Amino acid sequence: MKNLEGSSPSTQRVSVLGQADVNRAITRIAHEIIERNRGLEGVVIIGLQRGGVWLADRLAAAINHIEGESAHPLVTGYLDVSLFRDDISLRPVTPLSVTDIPIDLDGSKVVLVDDVLFTGRTVRAALDALNQYGRPASVQLAVMIDRGHRELPIRPDYVGKNLPTGRDEDVHVTSEAVTLERRVTQ
Repeated sequence: MKNLEGSSPSTQRVSVLGQADVNRAITRIAHEIIERNRGLEGVVIIGLQRGGVWLADRLAAAINHIEGESAHPLVTGYLDVSLFRDDISLRPVTPLSVTDIPIDLDGSKVVLVDDVLFTGRTVRAALDALNQYGRPASVQLAVMIDRGHRELPIRPDYVGKNLPTGRDEDVHVTSEAVTLERRVTQ
């Protein structure tokens, strides 16, 4: 980890993964999804709005590339869970984006994708939201970063990097890098 320029005096930004590391993690997770599901039949990749969308797209592209043209293109969708969160009474909630799940999920193998797993509450909301789109045969979870600090019994099936953090730290994930922002007391 290295300090990044542009940190404010009260915060310290630390680089956790560079672009090459992010790309390697995506490729590894793509291989793991193919292996665990013994191919792609019935697999649907669903990115959680906002941070999981780009990652779901990249995973689907990597899986399609690995499997080649002989495989059917992977079905990808996006899910907004903001109205299913259990903390609606604590803060105002407005839907982030549209949900776009192009098929009925009955009997499918859903891979939920998010950028960061922290307390598990977003994933719980996603599981509730999925019920509107059918009854999947299974639901798996892929995340780029697992921070720990679970408040619910949620465990990812695929992880780019385990990154133990403090509750007061923030993790920022993009397609180019993963950074950790710490508050510095002086």
